[in-house]
Amino acid sequence: MLADRLGAPRRGSASAQTNAATCGNYCLARLFLILSRMSPRLIRKIPVPALLAAVLTTLLAGCGEQPSRLEQIRDDGTLRVVTRNTPTTYYQDRHGDTGLEYELSKRFAQSLGVRLEISTTATLDDLYHQLSSENGPDLAAAGVTINPEREDQVRFAEPYLETTPQVVYRRGKRQPRDIEDLYGKRIMVLKGSTLADMLRGLQQEHPNLVFEESDSLEVADLLRLVNDEEIDHAVVYSNELVVNQAFYPAVRVGFDLGDPRSMAWALPREPDDTLLEAVREFFAGIKADGTLDQLIERFYGHSDVLDYVGARAFARHMTQRLPRFETQFRQAGDQYALDWRLLAAMGYQESLWDPDARSPTGVRGLMMLTLPTAKFVGVTNRIDPKQSIFGGARYLIWVRDQLSTDIPEPDRTWFALAAYNVGLGHLDDARTLTRNNGRDPNRWIDVKDHLPLLQKKQWYTQTRYGYARGSEPVHYVQNIRRYYEILQWVTQPQAETASLPEGEYHAPGILEQLPQGI
Repeated sequence: MLADRLGAPRRGSASAQTNAATCGNYCLARLFLILSRMSPRLIRKIPVPALLAAVLTTLLAGCGEQPSRLEQIRDDGTLRVVTRNTPTTYYQDRHGDTGLEYELSKRFAQSLGVRLEISTTATLDDLYHQLSSENGPDLAAAGVTINPEREDQVRFAEPYLETTPQVVYRRGKRQPRDIEDLYGKRIMVLKGSTLADMLRGLQQEHPNLVFEESDSLEVADLLRLVNDEEIDHAVVYSNELVVNQAFYPAVRVGFDLGDPRSMAWALPREPDDTLLEAVREFFAGIKADGTLDQLIERFYGHSDVLDYVGARAFARHMTQRLPRFETQFRQAGDQYALDWRLLAAMGYQESLWDPDARSPTGVRGLMMLTLPTAKFVGVTNRIDPKQSIFGGARYLIWVRDQLSTDIPEPDRTWFALAAYNVGLGHLDDARTLTRNNGRDPNRWIDVKDHLPLLQKKQWYTQTRYGYARGSEPVHYVQNIRRYYEILQWVTQPQAETASLPEGEYHAPGILEQLPQGI
């Protein structure tokens, strides 16, 4: 009913005068609705005093109605979410908005049938202030952990991910192993975070523990300060460290500072539970159908594949070798509608960007093509870098086109990479095993668990194509995803609309560590 959809404005969206005007408009709308549903003959038969009494009673009852928070959101058609602009929450890549918290928020808005309106804040204190303000957002999806110290300001919803507080230090320095090892050291943490509250609590038992809070830095900045030896330690969460550590490979974990903490969305503290219940129902649904696990794998499933040596080697090759071939990668990417950085990541995984690479099995060149594959894609000289790059791109596209149309992106790309490595037949076998075990054959998170089974006799004897080194495509895809992520980061230093000249990269955490002349 129209009248049921009219009511008081959303929390803080108008002044008291505007509220009164809205209520007046609402009452007029109800009056119009009542009269429009009555036939003229019926109206003429009702005594005027009785008609007025009925109308006034309805209006007075209607003006007292207050739509719930969830109804207000649906009436407005907008879910307002505040978040942070970080790699673990929300950022932009060449495809637009992305990040774990963004993807979760987008799906929640879709479940409500409304559009998503994202805003960002630079500090955690401001985030909580916005939630408790009169005209604040509907919720915060910002990678925050449940914090008892904040429960007088906000309400925390369903936990969806666990993360561990960790003390980090720089490689080559003495590793801290307990709180006492932090005495006299310069330690930094994000201001307004649960970690800052945790350290304040520890100071009660450890008065010699001193730390600094910053509201002008993010986790990546804290890691950079540790990496550059400007501070001794930082306290960060494990999920934030693993995403950033490839850029600062000299930063290591000293020890875990307590038990894992639960991450959750934060909502305004108010008596209306409708939005909170909707959030709980949403997370229960995406946990049950596997969507949450798939998103977590998408953003975290490849983030721990580079160690210190591997990261330094990648940085060295990126500055010394990649510029020689970047033009060809870009040209192939343009021709085949592929991100050139994905092709470059493949090239690094295959040959470390060495055009003369050769394996004992006979594959050769920058993209390590077999002789039959080279013939299939029209490559006549496998050690010619341009031919190899274009041939690899053509083959990747062909493999991707053979996949079931039921496989969505980005999983489709990960499947194509796996098939590029192990072959379509073995990938199909792994998908069949996945399906037979009650998992989803169209999701990489499920299929990658079954590919290694192709190495075990009890499993590969059940398949069409038999034995395969099934662990290899899993590592292959994970490595490429990590290299791809780094290349995206170093070629987009300021904004997605900006670009760097070919051969120039912005990676202070890994490039500045390389000794001169390397």
